[in-house]
Amino acid sequence: MKLLKGALAVALATFAVGCITTSEDVNINIQKAKDKAVMEVIMSRRSIRDYKTEAVDREQMAKVIECGIYAPSAMNQQPWAVRVVDDKEFLDGVTAIAVEKMPQLKEQENFRNFFRNAPTVAFIACPEESYSGEYDCGLLSENMMLSAWSMGIGSCCLGSVVPVMNSEEAKPYMERLNLPEGYKLLVAIAFGYPEGEHPTAPERDSSKAYYIE
Repeated sequence: MKLLKGALAVALATFAVGCITTSEDVNINIQKAKDKAVMEVIMSRRSIRDYKTEAVDREQMAKVIECGIYAPSAMNQQPWAVRVVDDKEFLDGVTAIAVEKMPQLKEQENFRNFFRNAPTVAFIACPEESYSGEYDCGLLSENMMLSAWSMGIGSCCLGSVVPVMNSEEAKPYMERLNLPEGYKLLVAIAFGYPEGEHPTAPERDSSKAYYIE
């Protein structure tokens, strides 16, 4: 039984590490995944708000995106559009617009950009008329953040980015995202290699979830 449980933990952890599809990748990642079971990844993930300047490796981001698009969606419609930006000029340009609107941003300690100093940002969008798109994109986003964490990549959801990106001043940057017609931007997710110590988890209120007898 212990061996069965251990094998199951390794298999689940391998999925969390990168949604692997080839036997070679599985063999490489099983060793890394031994102590990274799914529940550990979920419980240890934190929102990171400071990152190293190095952009996330694109091969790693490809695995993060793959895990994202394997999220469940209503009737398998997969209503999301994901655009990843690691171009410093793009991120700095949006930052300049945000600072113009909110000068207090520059008062943040070690402020470098509007995306919590992240060097890589994923913009998530869904159809404006989709009845389930926002929920489906939430599932996609969580898959991306958890798989990223399993590879040592931090993340943080950034809802404040949306009104800035929707502003007239940021229109050129929105156009560069090349979202499908009729789609709306829901959220941006910062990704990067964490700088400094990981934050501790705020206390959770377990009374908000219980059985109905």
